[in-house]
Amino acid sequence: MIKRKEEEKILDVNAAMQGSLIFSDPVNLRISGKFDGNLTTKGKLIIGENAEVNADIVGENIAIAGQVKGKIKATRTITLRSTANVSVDIETPKISIEEGATFNGRCKMVEEKMSLPELADYLSIEEEKIKDWVNNDRIPAERDGEKLLFDRKKVEAWISHNR
Repeated sequence: MIKRKEEEKILDVNAAMQGSLIFSDPVNLRISGKFDGNLTTKGKLIIGENAEVNADIVGENIAIAGQVKGKIKATRTITLRSTANVSVDIETPKISIEEGATFNGRCKMVEEKMSLPELADYLSIEEEKIKDWVNNDRIPAERDGEKLLFDRKKVEAWISHNR
C-alpha cells in the first residue's frame, strides 16, 4: 500500500493589507505583499522575499526572506533568510541567521516555556488532566504565582520516557 504525503496547505497573502490578523488555529501563512498592523499566528509564518511588513508579530515558527520592521515574538524559532532585511526587536528561544541577511535591532533569547492552555493544545489533552498530573508530580512544571509554566524540552523528555 502506497501512502501519499498530504499536500501542505498554505494561505498565501499576496496583497496590501492593514489591520490585525489573528489565527487561533495552526495555519501555514505566507505573506508575499505588504502588511501593516498586528499579526498573531500559530503554525508556520513565512514572510516572502518581496514582502514589506511593518508589524508586531507573535507566532511559533517564523521564517523571513523580505523586509520587516516592528517587534517579533516567536515561541519556537525565527529564521532570517539570506535576503532578509529586518529592523526589529526579537524575542525567541532559537534564532538562525543566514549569511547575507541584514539584522538591525535587539534579540532577547528566552526559554521555551508553555502555558497550561498551550501545553493542552500541544498534547491534545484537556487542561484538567494536566493539572491532575502536576498535582501528582507526574509532569515537570513550574509555578509563576498562580500560573503554571512548562519547559518544552523537559516536557518532550517526559513524553519520551514517562508517558
